[in-house]
Amino acid sequence: MPLAVPRGEANGASGEQVYRSHCATCHDGGANQAPPRDALQKMSAERILRTMDFGLMMGVAYPLKREEREAVAKFLGTGASESIAPERAFCPAGLHPLSGNSAASWNGWSPSPFNTRYQTEDQSGLTAAQVPHLKLKWAFGFSGDVTTFGAPTVMKGTLLVGSAGGVVQAIDAKTGCIHWAFQASGPVRSAILAVRNGRRYSLLFGDQTGWFYSLDGQTGKPLWKRKVDEHEATRLTGSPVAEGKIVFVPAASWEESRSVDPLYTCCTFRGSVTALRVGDGSVVWKTYMTDTPKQTGVNSAGTAQWGPSGGAIWSAPTVDIKRKQLYVTTGDNYSLPTTATSDAVVALDIKTGRIIWSQQTIAGDAYTSACRNRGVNCPATRGPDYDFGSSVLLLQAQNGRDILVAGQKSGVVSAFDPDQRGKILWQTRVGKGGINGGVQWGMASDGHAIYAAVSDLPGVMNLAGPVGSANLDSTQGGGLVALRIEDGSQIWFAASHPCDPPRAARRSRRPSPQFQGWSSPGRWTVTCEHMRQTTARFYGISTPLKNTRQ
Repeated sequence: MPLAVPRGEANGASGEQVYRSHCATCHDGGANQAPPRDALQKMSAERILRTMDFGLMMGVAYPLKREEREAVAKFLGTGASESIAPERAFCPAGLHPLSGNSAASWNGWSPSPFNTRYQTEDQSGLTAAQVPHLKLKWAFGFSGDVTTFGAPTVMKGTLLVGSAGGVVQAIDAKTGCIHWAFQASGPVRSAILAVRNGRRYSLLFGDQTGWFYSLDGQTGKPLWKRKVDEHEATRLTGSPVAEGKIVFVPAASWEESRSVDPLYTCCTFRGSVTALRVGDGSVVWKTYMTDTPKQTGVNSAGTAQWGPSGGAIWSAPTVDIKRKQLYVTTGDNYSLPTTATSDAVVALDIKTGRIIWSQQTIAGDAYTSACRNRGVNCPATRGPDYDFGSSVLLLQAQNGRDILVAGQKSGVVSAFDPDQRGKILWQTRVGKGGINGGVQWGMASDGHAIYAAVSDLPGVMNLAGPVGSANLDSTQGGGLVALRIEDGSQIWFAASHPCDPPRAARRSRRPSPQFQGWSSPGRWTVTCEHMRQTTARFYGISTPLKNTRQ
């Protein structure tokens, strides 16, 4: 099955002009590891576009609009089509998707609407004792991709997964053969959500260019396709969730990276949730996380500045059936003025989309990628870039009380009371936090403890160095933390690769008056012996941070 370079919706960019402005310096100038122009012209446009979307060139291509990427790919590359996989990789005609008799399944980002990302032994068909004895059955390669980031869905003997190349595939869980493949308009990072549609399933997901899709689960053929937001920088990273025949779609964006260009009008994107009918994709309601942007001035390059903006929703919403509410977490603002709905947990009425309450954890957090190099599109009073990237977990404490728990890039996990307009119950620092640090993409809970994955990645991509290079410190990093649901106290911590060389984690209990975060971290060390015991504990960090309700 051939791939196809998707056509831009407003393809007015000149590929030659984009190449001269953004690419020629390296590719015509003999830069280290950059292939010369004549080598690029032997590649397919599909391959070049994929490399810019989520390949080795993604760091350089971030500031480019989608239509500019498509234009330069078509200008440089050939029109040859690349196959998703050889014919022998596809399943025999008598084997059909979603026809297995396995009761075990994992549908979407979390198999429960509470986003706990946990299953019992009966639900999973797998016990803890069996895990050490698992053996490789088959392996699947994503052709042409250098990264994989889509969480798989497994149902009725079929694995459904998207790819950085924008290919969604239905794969037989027993053999790894491909039932069908569908080419989306951009990379697919969200998990696939399967919703009953009569006797069949509708498969729902978004891509990194802002398109949202419904496919027929049996054939992979599109049922409908919709842009959930008209902003050109829209991208859908958060997985959709559904309640009844309504699917809820969170929206984030690339606009933070667009701001690196001094001539970019920064910023106008607003995070949102859109409720769509599963049957036909029609809009039930749409709620933005900030007010409509207005021009606030000009930057030093003379380019108009707009705000408020930002409040992106990076992760899957959480459904509260009992309260008939939908919970989302938001990112920072991109420009001034800042808003009370950034870096916040927001509760919406599930039927109307009306915001019921919003609880912010860090105020005044306005940030763009331009701030990394003190660019002109960095807000005058810049924040620490402490987004919420992970979903809210809806949990029940031992006393029967419902609580909401969310982790943040600040390195702090917070608990909120859904019956008191999101009142903060406790906060616990689990990492030092930072632009690439803290809790980024998700947590989980088995009802007894909360498990938070901590990044604390030191360093950022080095765009000025060789292609694909990074400026990282291999002696530092995060790990996995277990917290008690009742008070947020630490149960155990397991570091990532702690023994080669030993890693150090950092902490602090002192609130920072500017952002109500934490500064000047102390230090503790986790030894290899602790890791071998698997329940190594942080030293002196079990005390929750004091309440920082705004």
